[in-house]
Amino acid sequence: MAAPHPMPHPMPHPMIELWRGGLLESTHSGHAVICDESGAIVESWGDPAAVIFPRSSCKMIQALPLLESGAAEAHGLTDRQVALACASHQGAAIHTEAVTRWLADLGLSDADLRCGAHEPYDTAERNRLIKADEKPCQCHNNCSGKHAGFLTLNRHLKADPEYVELDHPVQRASKQAHEEVTGETSPGHGIDGCSAPNFATSVHGLARAMARFAAATGTGDARDRAMHRLTRAMGQYPEMVAGEGRACTELMRAMEGRVAIKTGAEAVFIAIIPERKMGIALKITDGGTRGAEGAITALLARLGVLDPNHPAAKKRLDAVQKNWRGRETGILRAAAGFPG
Repeated sequence: MAAPHPMPHPMPHPMIELWRGGLLESTHSGHAVICDESGAIVESWGDPAAVIFPRSSCKMIQALPLLESGAAEAHGLTDRQVALACASHQGAAIHTEAVTRWLADLGLSDADLRCGAHEPYDTAERNRLIKADEKPCQCHNNCSGKHAGFLTLNRHLKADPEYVELDHPVQRASKQAHEEVTGETSPGHGIDGCSAPNFATSVHGLARAMARFAAATGTGDARDRAMHRLTRAMGQYPEMVAGEGRACTELMRAMEGRVAIKTGAEAVFIAIIPERKMGIALKITDGGTRGAEGAITALLARLGVLDPNHPAAKKRLDAVQKNWRGRETGILRAAAGFPG
């Protein structure tokens, strides 16, 4: 496996623009790759070799050892839990209750998580905590489902409790899976917001990995079966992957679960498209979420798997901007030549 070239990113391509008063106000540029099942590039914008941290967009890769090892089957994990292992969730009741039950089934508790606590993104749950004068726990962390998966694998491996450490068997398995499916030796790692290592790769490598997920049939070896189940679980339970109002959940619903998509911090987005056996990866270089959401919407529409007129799509592309009085102020749209 070859190592991709190091950062910084060269030649980002303009992707999403904000227009106000007939003038271009802002531009979100980045790198994007569409791969076929062989890992070859079908189309690209910017630099496919640009090295990025995939952040939470790669959670299905981090969950591969959970399924490949037999840990998920041994502990009777449902597809709903498998989807939660890939989540960056809102910390709504459906998420925290599911994580709490999962931990209890393992004989563990919130204290065994290593993701840290933060205020939930879900308004109802945040208000409940405020009214009850309660502090958020680690189950509210948007990565707590992934960490429940790590703990399940850790129990299966009979390893020590510090499962987020780089040299821990859980993270060694995660790195091995990452390098194998991206087809690249990772040039390094960073520590994610949830304290787990996040292994760098090129945009092409990430798209290659997603195309491999897309091509999985569920009838092959342990990896093929794991990829197939992870993809289908995400599409079947989009509410567990993110939450109400979020792009991942709304766009997967708009595509009726036929495509699995996942965002990552700092404006990374991936898509797994089984019916086309294609994978997409993109990175907006300014880290702006609205740019990443608009770009993935444009690419999914280009490939014919998302209706560009669906409300979930219109919310993120060709989206009319309004101020607090309801007056139209501008429009967020694709840049000229993207996606072409």
